[in-house]
Amino acid sequence: MSLMTGGEALVAELAEHGVDTVFGIPGTHNLAAYAALSRYGMRHVLVRHEQGAGYAADGYARSTGHPGVVLTTTGPAILNAAAAAAQAYSDSIPVLFISPGMPLRHPGRGNGLLHEIKDQGAAMASVVAYSHRVTSVEEIPLAVAQAFAAMSTGRPRPVYLEIPLDLLEESAEVGLIPPVSAGVLSAPAELVRQAGTALASAERPLLLVGGGAKGASAQVKAIAEALGAPVFATSNGKGTFPEDHVLSVGAGLQHRAVHDAVDDSDCVLAVGTELAPSDWWSGLPDFTGKLIRIDVDATSIITNAVPALALVGDSAEVLDELVQTLHGRKTDGAARARQWRTRVQEEARIEGEPWLEILAALAEVLPRDAIVAADSSMSCYYGALSNLQLFRPGAFLYPTGVGTLGFGLPAGIGAKVANPGAPVVVLQGDGGIMFTVAELATAAELGIALPVVIVDNGGFGEIRNEMADRNDPVHAVRLGHPDFPALAESLGCHGVRVNSADDLAAALKTALSSDRPTVLHIREQSRAATAMA
Repeated sequence: MSLMTGGEALVAELAEHGVDTVFGIPGTHNLAAYAALSRYGMRHVLVRHEQGAGYAADGYARSTGHPGVVLTTTGPAILNAAAAAAQAYSDSIPVLFISPGMPLRHPGRGNGLLHEIKDQGAAMASVVAYSHRVTSVEEIPLAVAQAFAAMSTGRPRPVYLEIPLDLLEESAEVGLIPPVSAGVLSAPAELVRQAGTALASAERPLLLVGGGAKGASAQVKAIAEALGAPVFATSNGKGTFPEDHVLSVGAGLQHRAVHDAVDDSDCVLAVGTELAPSDWWSGLPDFTGKLIRIDVDATSIITNAVPALALVGDSAEVLDELVQTLHGRKTDGAARARQWRTRVQEEARIEGEPWLEILAALAEVLPRDAIVAADSSMSCYYGALSNLQLFRPGAFLYPTGVGTLGFGLPAGIGAKVANPGAPVVVLQGDGGIMFTVAELATAAELGIALPVVIVDNGGFGEIRNEMADRNDPVHAVRLGHPDFPALAESLGCHGVRVNSADDLAAALKTALSSDRPTVLHIREQSRAATAMA
């Protein structure tokens, strides 16, 4: 037991759980926590907006598998981070959001204290796994330990912790709580045996790999090769199975060919995926009678499609056991995979045609350990998702479910902070970048080599096309063409205007070894860009 302020108790317990980096902005009400950060060797990344803090912590967590941490002040500050919390919840990313709250003995109906809002805990509860307000200094370590236990067992999702601002300043004798070591969850042996029998007898098996399989890359490879099964990946599963493997079909489940492949298969093994409409776009194929699902979440495993066999457990553990039931079966599925890969790539190239040259430049430059922080941009979901090969788990940071704009830049910052030796590239549209463009100053202050590729079509191109396709009046979508290189320079970055895709590869090479971030601004040639020129 040690005498600590609430602020120190918070930081000490974070350190107890291995936290070395916190993303946030100091404010009047959280200074007692900030006072303790350096004492515990904690690195603080000063962002320019709390939404950026949330996305940066998300990128940190997606690229490492370890929880990211956000520390804001009261009221509007934590609400600024709410969109990022919703994105983390949607994509099953462990991020701990922390802020002060109104004092412990604050009037229930309020009195107009600085930053007071009606009920910030309830607001955050609507977008995270759970929201908790502590009621004593002594409780703070327990609340932090419980949050990490929740984020590290079962389905990882964000948590919000509110500490009354008076408790951050008060002192008490507190004891720190070591991390809880949870056992790995495995599915019942009989269900694993049944699944193995079904897979072993399948003539045309197929694998669907989602974000929940990122920690099971080796096991996915082992079972794919044992089955000779083509491997299809969701956006969050992209890179978990190396996309140049002979059995890889690639990422992006929206293509008609993927539906046809499922229809043609006699057994589908889905690992760590919700089978969510945000991945499939035009609806799910018919999985009746042939779907085997592996998921750590017993609720998700029966959502969207009810499996013939539901194996609730850790993906790596269940796949390890499942491979053993195949009794050395080795089937060459390369020809089938090549057939479906050819069809998917044909569709992907048509869909992503305006961005193919840009993506080719990225592919030419990026090494195998590269991370691409993407945004909800046409160049990403029509382009990079299915047309840019990636080779490591967590290589494609993309806001799938909630689909927020402005994710790419701060997520790329978080990934680079977490993986300083890995090449990280941000791919954004001109509309999305403006949501969090101030984070260029954060990246510049960090002095990180971070290429930020802004693909400019003059506005919100997707919405412009949807308006036109509905025969609606097309309006409120043009954003003009800001001078992004000049803006980058003003915020301490390099700014480069790239006149053609041919010049992009050379500019990227330079940017990846630069002394600071580099904005690479290129105009796309597309239907939307032509209309909004």
